[in-house]
Amino acid sequence: MIRKLAMTAATGLALTATGAFADVVIADVAELSGAGAAAGAVWHDGVKMAVEEINAAGGILGEQIDLREYDSQTDPQNSRAMVQKAIDDDAYVLLGTVYSSSTVVNMLVAQQNGVPQLTGSESPTITAKGNPYIFRTAFGAQKGLPKLGTYLKDDLGAQKIAVIWANTEFGKGGHDAFMAVAEDLGLEIVADVPTEQAQVDFAADVAKLASAGADAVFSYMTEEESARFLIEAEKQGLGLPIVGDTVIASQKVIDLAGEAANGVASHVGLTAEAPVPAIQEMAAKFQEKFGYGADHNAIKGYIGAYTVKYVTEQIGEFDREKFAETMHGLCLDAASHPGVLMDVCWDETGEMSRASFLVEVVDGAQTITKTLPAN
Repeated sequence: MIRKLAMTAATGLALTATGAFADVVIADVAELSGAGAAAGAVWHDGVKMAVEEINAAGGILGEQIDLREYDSQTDPQNSRAMVQKAIDDDAYVLLGTVYSSSTVVNMLVAQQNGVPQLTGSESPTITAKGNPYIFRTAFGAQKGLPKLGTYLKDDLGAQKIAVIWANTEFGKGGHDAFMAVAEDLGLEIVADVPTEQAQVDFAADVAKLASAGADAVFSYMTEEESARFLIEAEKQGLGLPIVGDTVIASQKVIDLAGEAANGVASHVGLTAEAPVPAIQEMAAKFQEKFGYGADHNAIKGYIGAYTVKYVTEQIGEFDREKFAETMHGLCLDAASHPGVLMDVCWDETGEMSRASFLVEVVDGAQTITKTLPAN
């Protein structure tokens, strides 16, 4: 059962000296420093931009959002402490974290306190634990990887696959989901190479992949590690198609890897290059505001903040229980709710569904090769 925690003048939104309600607190717990800052800081900028837009348009139910930021430092236990601090600070809804290894730890605190949480994490385990307060802003790997597996087999004609992945909660989730897809499609795994978070040297890993007799490489690591891997693969002349899900072709990886990212193919749930006017408009505003390109993490954070607005306005009050209950089975169309950018639905586990894309990196930019329907 979801425990009711309605935010009223007595319990949550304290009265100010003038008698008006105080701002509503929304907490963003993100990887603002540490190994995950390349993802978390961008997510946070997406959240900030959305919150500024929402406040400029009158806020939520007439209340301004008081956005509080909490740095997880890319450490699961510290993220747990930050979530508790945000709850102690009377947060209405939590946004974050991005790294799955942190979310699987800190979401238990949010669940125990009855606080809804919108996460950017993509490990399949996040929505498989029966937590009624957790919701994604991008679907899990188990939804995207079947599409990528079909691309490997049918479009590339690959049969033998070498796999390189991050030995983290995020990486394990993607690795296991891909292995299941490969088995279903009859793909042969000829190399299975785990890597570590914040790993710098990929020389030995690339050598293993090169000697495996693979037709293609599937990569599932976070941003900085993906970029280092691509640079080493180019240095060694790996010469194999490299594919992945979302991260490997993200703007941050392209920025870090430079020319080494060219030729990479990926399935992506969100991209600034999507043929969706609302996403392109959001990306242009983000570029102008922050001076760098929006990647999938920025878009996820932006969508998360707007989801809080739309769901709260639908229920008509700041009630955490009603918020979580409403999210289950909810669909938001972008025509009526432009801040979500694309039509989206959530199921009873908090998993989301929406259209996605296949991309290839060409001349340092993502090029959309195919739009795929929601599943």
